Amino acid sequence: MKKTFVTSMPDHVGAFLKASQCFAALDANITRVSYNKAVDTHTLFIEAEGSRESLDQAAAELAAIGYLPSQPVASTVLLMEFTLRDVPGAVTPVLQCIQQFHFNISYISSRADGSGVQAFRMGLLIEDREALAQFLQEVSRLCPVRVLNYDKLERSFDNSIFYISFANELAERMELSEPSRRELVIQANLVMQLLDEHGGSPAKTFEYIGKFAEALARYRGDYFSPRITRHQVAPQVFLLLLEPPCGSNTAILRWENQLLFIDTGYACYQSEMLDFIRALIPDFDAFDRAALVTHADVDHCGLLDLFPTVYVSRKSRDSLLAEGSAGGGFREQNPLHAPYARICKLLTHYQPPALERLQVIGGASDHLTKPLTPIGRFSFGPMEFHVLEGAGGHLPGEIVLIDTVHHIAFTGDIYVNIKEFTREQAAYNRYAPYLMTSVDTDPALAARERQAVMDLLGPGRWRIFGGHGMVKELEVAGE
Repeated sequence: MKKTFVTSMPDHVGAFLKASQCFAALDANITRVSYNKAVDTHTLFIEAEGSRESLDQAAAELAAIGYLPSQPVASTVLLMEFTLRDVPGAVTPVLQCIQQFHFNISYISSRADGSGVQAFRMGLLIEDREALAQFLQEVSRLCPVRVLNYDKLERSFDNSIFYISFANELAERMELSEPSRRELVIQANLVMQLLDEHGGSPAKTFEYIGKFAEALARYRGDYFSPRITRHQVAPQVFLLLLEPPCGSNTAILRWENQLLFIDTGYACYQSEMLDFIRALIPDFDAFDRAALVTHADVDHCGLLDLFPTVYVSRKSRDSLLAEGSAGGGFREQNPLHAPYARICKLLTHYQPPALERLQVIGGASDHLTKPLTPIGRFSFGPMEFHVLEGAGGHLPGEIVLIDTVHHIAFTGDIYVNIKEFTREQAAYNRYAPYLMTSVDTDPALAARERQAVMDLLGPGRWRIFGGHGMVKELEVAGE
């Protein structure tokens, strides 16, 4: 473990040598020293690492020789970096916040570089660990803050420091605005607390949030690499299936001069998706186009503002309408899922679609009791789909489309072809089940819905296009 000693040393040659010999004799390693004679002739901060017993013994010996005037409180000096606008007085609110929490500054350094911001580094002596988390929340409302050094073995600091620094690093990586950065700090902490209460490891929570954000960032630009397959699904109707490493599939149905997109993926990949689509469909911008949403999860709804018409169930419209309220959509109304859903929105730059574009194709706002309930029909060219709404096992408002003539089904996330995920898809899809405790609102109900889909498929060879993963080809035997 590490411990910081605030010593009061005599101003004469050999004073620090004597303290150093004390630590060496106890097999404790001095990891950092902070002293500024111009500020204080006698006060020296010594951070040392060793066993609890050796550090306690060092404290006793330093006290015995007068270097610790009184029994020291448990304290640590944390080096923090505050990113401030390069304008007069920008640091004042931060200093006032530090004073409010009665933290002492042992070190301060700053330099303007012409970028419009300054990185102020300060070493703060922390004696009241319970006040640290509140301080970090308060000061993070003023500016981005990172903790540059701390002992990760000290759990009390992990819970109050790491999520702040971690969230700020994610915000920088994903180019988030200042309000989004502040919100990310809050949601990262909520995920940690939620999973900690359910027996989850904070370290694993941070690891998975980090890997989720890393995956989103890794596949942007030239590294965006969806698996693409082509299918003829009916006379003169062709389908392009784009499966990005992160986010939902996008199925593009093409008939004459019309395009229908079934789900659209994450908003952060809009430019990459458009580049691929225009390369695959050179006259894309000349087509009449619409989108259909199988359910209102953020990874299926990121590009809806590209379409003048978006077909949804009544409950999906209700969910998208609620996005503008404090409670959020249906996913955010689930306490277990809300922090992760909000982190997804922030990291992917999601914006709800314009509500005037939403066109309800069936269903009601009432709760459903059957796993699947018919709510209407939907046509595209020669294809005629039966539309069925699930009872909310994955998410309320979810729909399935089944064409019994051409043996085509679109199932959203009620059924996904997990067995044929790419390696990248499999890695990405590990994170949400842990961070939300389950991707389904009601896992048992979701299982009944999947079985209900299979029970509806008549004899013949079917192609099932799920919300994630490759098309599933299935031979259904006759009676």
